[in-house]
Amino acid sequence: MNITAAYTDLYQITMAQVYFETKPDGRAVFDYYYRHNPYNSGYSIFAGLEDVLDILETLKFSDSDISYLKEKGFENEFLEYLKNFRFRGNIRSSKEGDVVFPNRPILQVEANIIEAQIIETVLLNILNFQTLIATKASRIRRSAKDEILLDMGLRRAHATGGYYASRAAAIGGFDSTSNVKAAEDYNIPSSGTMAHSFIQSYDSELEAFRDFAKVRPENCVLLIDTYNTLKLGLPNAIKVAKEMEERGDKLLGVRLDSGDLAYLSKKTRTILDEANLEYVKIVASNQLDEYVIKSLKEQGAPIDIFGVGTNLVTGKPDAALDGVYKLSEYNGTPRIKLSENIIKVSLPFKKQVYRMVDANGMFYGADAIGLFIEDEVSQMEHPFDITKKLDLSSFKHEPLLEMVMEEGKRVVPTRTVTEISKYSQSRLEQLPNEYKRFQNPHIYKIGLSPSLKEERDALIKEHKI
Repeated sequence: MNITAAYTDLYQITMAQVYFETKPDGRAVFDYYYRHNPYNSGYSIFAGLEDVLDILETLKFSDSDISYLKEKGFENEFLEYLKNFRFRGNIRSSKEGDVVFPNRPILQVEANIIEAQIIETVLLNILNFQTLIATKASRIRRSAKDEILLDMGLRRAHATGGYYASRAAAIGGFDSTSNVKAAEDYNIPSSGTMAHSFIQSYDSELEAFRDFAKVRPENCVLLIDTYNTLKLGLPNAIKVAKEMEERGDKLLGVRLDSGDLAYLSKKTRTILDEANLEYVKIVASNQLDEYVIKSLKEQGAPIDIFGVGTNLVTGKPDAALDGVYKLSEYNGTPRIKLSENIIKVSLPFKKQVYRMVDANGMFYGADAIGLFIEDEVSQMEHPFDITKKLDLSSFKHEPLLEMVMEEGKRVVPTRTVTEISKYSQSRLEQLPNEYKRFQNPHIYKIGLSPSLKEERDALIKEHKI
């Protein structure tokens, strides 16, 4: 899909026309953040930044976009402006792949109000989805430990979302993908086995296995559960494996796609080993997620490769990440959004976020949000509970928001998916285990500098009726 500036919500363009007519030179600061970790997790993995930067560098309205907007009744003078629209703003952001937490700026846009408004939808669309999937993938990686993880969810994905899901899965820790286009574009290792239909198209399962192994001897994996896993599929796979050995080839693995995976994998491993085929790997698929894989590992299932589809690429059971994009400053003046729900009260001002790192290089469990002009935050205060404060003077302060785009041009080197994934794994290693457990993880503290809290509280008092 060719993404143009029309990949946005209509109200963004409607607001942009009003800005154009009334205050075309306004300068805005917007914060991107989310309110809740998905999956009841203790963390999320930030993903999608590289795609956002690539899109923004070339974002414009096409001729057909302009024609469509003319039909929608937009004024000619405004449409002439849109013909030359480009994003020329600045973006400061956390590194893609970093461990992030709710209710603190992850990315900050500083730009002309029209430009900042028009890019909101595409930014949220990409960052929310990829962060959701990368977080799911990270949790699955924790369950699988060192075993190989294959993303095979494209056919179950939400249309072209499957393309970005494969990228996000790789960032979260998956080793390969069945998605050929994503593998090609993002340089992700590609993997694939066979479908039941391939075997069904033959009169004999053994004949199907033989043909497949002859034509595709490299990385050959045979699907053994089409008819009867232990009585037909596995014996036929063993016959073909022996024939491959005689030709100087080796069967890579057998795949289980149904039934009791723990029981079948144990029986399969025993029978393969008895046939002196210890090198043949066992691949398992069929509605896997972090909990099923964790259970299989706890049962001692000798599975070497997990193929995960639907539950990964759809982000099940959470349908979306609740990421938002809120105005925090306009023409140098702080702005705030109030709500009866305190979690929805936004933070004013241009800001920096600091991560506290202890003497051992581990994350302490606190990110402090300060005013942009503050070099560090020696004390952190709870956003709303006046009794909770934290002395941060003994910790290393790591600033998290760095300039990644200036005047519409990328100012940091492009990073590959592999580089982002390795960085993400290194950051997770710095996160204490209590924040990574599946059940009742510790809550990572997010607090405000005294100066920011004072200024925010003054704005709340000013605007409250």
